Amino acid sequence: MRESSTKLDAAAWLFSIAPMMDWTDRHCRFFHRLLTRRTRLYTEMVTTGAIIFGPRDRLLRFDAFEQPVAVQLGGSEPDALARCARIAEDYGYAEINLNCGCPSDRVQNGAFGACLMREPQLVAECVAAMKAVVKIPVTVKCRIGVDDQEPRDALWAMAQSVVAAGTDALIVHARKAWLQGLSPKENRDIPPLDYELVHALKRDFPGTPIAINGGISTLQESQGQLTHLDGAMMGRAAYNNPGLLLDVDPVLFGQPAPFADLYAALEAYESYIAAQLAEGIRLHDITRHLLGLFAGQPGARLWRRHLATEAPKRGAGLEVLRDALAHVRGGRVEAAA
Repeated sequence: MRESSTKLDAAAWLFSIAPMMDWTDRHCRFFHRLLTRRTRLYTEMVTTGAIIFGPRDRLLRFDAFEQPVAVQLGGSEPDALARCARIAEDYGYAEINLNCGCPSDRVQNGAFGACLMREPQLVAECVAAMKAVVKIPVTVKCRIGVDDQEPRDALWAMAQSVVAAGTDALIVHARKAWLQGLSPKENRDIPPLDYELVHALKRDFPGTPIAINGGISTLQESQGQLTHLDGAMMGRAAYNNPGLLLDVDPVLFGQPAPFADLYAALEAYESYIAAQLAEGIRLHDITRHLLGLFAGQPGARLWRRHLATEAPKRGAGLEVLRDALAHVRGGRVEAAA
């Protein structure tokens, strides 16, 4: 095992944004980092096969400004995961996270993701293989069980195995996954949450950082979880209403927000967007992550509509973003009148 070159920050997993397929790409993460300097960010899941045989640079490239950012790997072969972990470390990622919770058909066909809840010893071998070749933290994100498993038995078996293998943290989505009968979307909502089970896990594994995921939609709920656990991970709520991230640093870390308001953050984002447009990236590929930015505020509907209709058009540029923003400013003026 390679000796870690840095001491782990006790607050490393205090608050994070979940890895979400098709959502937490590099454009999304860059904007989230503008809103919060301390939140831990995660990539979309990247499979070992894609890294080894696919367009590696397109999949793994990120801006140093996004740090701390972790890569989430999908796979179940220790040697392949070790190879990919080392590649990811060379790209500069701050953490390697192993996906043991995704229930999609894609991961079931590949025998990884949530399927690995049935094979805690294999997961331990995967963790040990990655720990042996990298200096950065290696973590596991799992469910509380799958299908007919007894959650307490399944989760404790997973925790015992990966802790023994040296995992640096365990992130638990506090729902069971049903591999048969529920779609991936339904698996995010229908299986009931069991936060107390994860709290009990922490009591039994006090020396291991444990973070919780699932159903957390406000910073106040995150604070509540932090009275029991080492970290709270927010998913769709952070994506659908990214404006709440501007309060993360002051509320959870006791540090000033990076910007006074969302307008200032968007102004700072313009230079990034301009650089991406110059590289041939479509405006829509970036602004699709901003649709929920002004959720609940006057003008939010016109903001979403303008971006959704104008940004996908060929040649769309920064003027589309500025025009959309004018709708929000106008809505605020009308609301105040």
